[in-house]
Amino acid sequence: MQIEHIQNNGIGIAHITAQELVITDTQSALDLAMSVKYETCASRIAISKDLVCGEFFILSSGVAGEILQKYINYHVKMAIYGDYSRYTSKPLRDFIYESNQGKDFFFVATREVALEKLAQAK
Repeated sequence: MQIEHIQNNGIGIAHITAQELVITDTQSALDLAMSVKYETCASRIAISKDLVCGEFFILSSGVAGEILQKYINYHVKMAIYGDYSRYTSKPLRDFIYESNQGKDFFFVATREVALEKLAQAK
């Protein structure tokens, strides 16, 4: 896993790249957040959806809810970027829509949009 520290509008953002899944469960998501905070002092993370386990996008698994709650508790903002067009689940689409209306978690199409959303988040 590589952590690239990016400054966007004076806001520190960690962009994560890797060859394997980075977020596989709640503990790995917490480990990522703590590694980012320790290595970059950033509390905003941009990551490709390809680095997030498939269970995250199955809302009934509870993985997404647990991770979002932990990140909110630890004041970590995240943007997951990628193609969401293959997901047809109405609850997931509603979840993505509602998240994008907030200020902590975003689901966007590209890395650039992820970095912009995180830089603008209050």
